[in-house]
Amino acid sequence: MKQRMATAPAGSPLGSPGDEVSTAHAVREMFASVAPRYDFLNHFLSLGRDIAWRRAAANSLRTILGDPGSVAVDLCCGTGDLAVTLARFSKGRIIGTDFCHPMLQLARCKSACYFPRLTFVEADSLALPFADDSLDALSIAFGFRNLANYRKGLEEMLRVLRPGGVVSILEFSKVHCRIFGPIFRFYFRAILPRLGTWLSGVAGPYQYLHESVSCFLDQEALALAMREAGFTSVTYRNFTGGIAALHTGVKQSVHGAAPH
Repeated sequence: MKQRMATAPAGSPLGSPGDEVSTAHAVREMFASVAPRYDFLNHFLSLGRDIAWRRAAANSLRTILGDPGSVAVDLCCGTGDLAVTLARFSKGRIIGTDFCHPMLQLARCKSACYFPRLTFVEADSLALPFADDSLDALSIAFGFRNLANYRKGLEEMLRVLRPGGVVSILEFSKVHCRIFGPIFRFYFRAILPRLGTWLSGVAGPYQYLHESVSCFLDQEALALAMREAGFTSVTYRNFTGGIAALHTGVKQSVHGAAPH
């Protein structure tokens, strides 16, 4: 495991290696370019499975969301699909954050009439505008892979969570099935980028999707990264043979504070 982490990427492969500013700029511009067709492409290219995966991510936080005093934040919320799903379960407050303004505009339009307790804030997940120990739960769906610095992202999540708070990370992962794996990898490498480019009318983002997933942490490596950042009780669950995985972790309570 230590060897796997040693060769793991520090962050998104976009931009200049090691330059968080250029990476963040490239990610922001890329998502702005596909914002108008983002929801349709997510559902179409995943054959609708992304809807079930997001529902499972929200369900993993359901106990916390049932508390009327709870505050949960969906990071890299994009057009708000997971934030809206969280709001359906929540009796407390839900906040969606993203640093891509066109995505947030779509999220606000999507939720305005139905979820008054759901608000959106333009913010970078590596510098969140929340106080230490202030949030009960965090979620992030298919956004962690795009962070310019994975370790810094995890440390920032740990900072803003209250002791006992839970993080839920839904992300593409590794398919290990001998039969299904090669079929999916061929689709992901050869078909999905062409379909995405054709349907979105934008060259680049869906080739990046393949490239970023191919070099991203596998299930065990992400779990290890979460533990090394200070999260405890880290577990993961595979979806659709490992195409996606849901990782959860807890910020240890003050009675047994996690090492930093």
